[in-house]
Amino acid sequence: MTRVLIGATSGAERARLESSLTKNATFEVVGSFSIDQALAHFEELQPDVVLLESPADELSAEIESSGVSSDAAIIILTDDTEKFLTGSALNSGVRAILPREVKPEEIFAAVQACVTGLVVLHPDALDSLLAVDADEHPELDFSDQILTPREIEVLRMIAEGLGNKEIASKLKISDHTVKFHISAIFAKLGAVNRAEAVTLGIRLGVIMV
Repeated sequence: MTRVLIGATSGAERARLESSLTKNATFEVVGSFSIDQALAHFEELQPDVVLLESPADELSAEIESSGVSSDAAIIILTDDTEKFLTGSALNSGVRAILPREVKPEEIFAAVQACVTGLVVLHPDALDSLLAVDADEHPELDFSDQILTPREIEVLRMIAEGLGNKEIASKLKISDHTVKFHISAIFAKLGAVNRAEAVTLGIRLGVIMV
């Protein structure tokens, strides 16, 4: 059973999302609140997924300060995925960005994918991510493969949500070697954390979403 916490801007929207999710027997809605209240109740309710509906892109800072991002998959439904600050959102722990009027079955698929550690982006949100000014990371040269095959493999596992020990086990290497590869990935991409490395990996085309 996947536990889902809903945060939305209006009672009508909360009711719509709750009605959609309860149609799937594998989901349990553990709470439905305004966005602020949903984030405040996170520790108490311990959901697997936090589903947030917001008309704009101001959620990233709230998510980062709430502590939710390290413990649950976050899905955002927004009016304008193209203008949503996708890179910022991914850095704050968001795993999916979808249109606010998305169909129930698309929400089901996103919840199931995010629980397994995958990133789900609507095409408009992906376009927004890929359009990030290249000056932000001038060290990236898209004409060359700057990561080794092993580093790409590690980066893809990071994108799947695997921790160092899980990566080490799958690749049959030591934790120390995993840390070495991750340090090399961060250095080559100019990334400061895992989320940013994944974002840049998507831009490079080595991670498919």
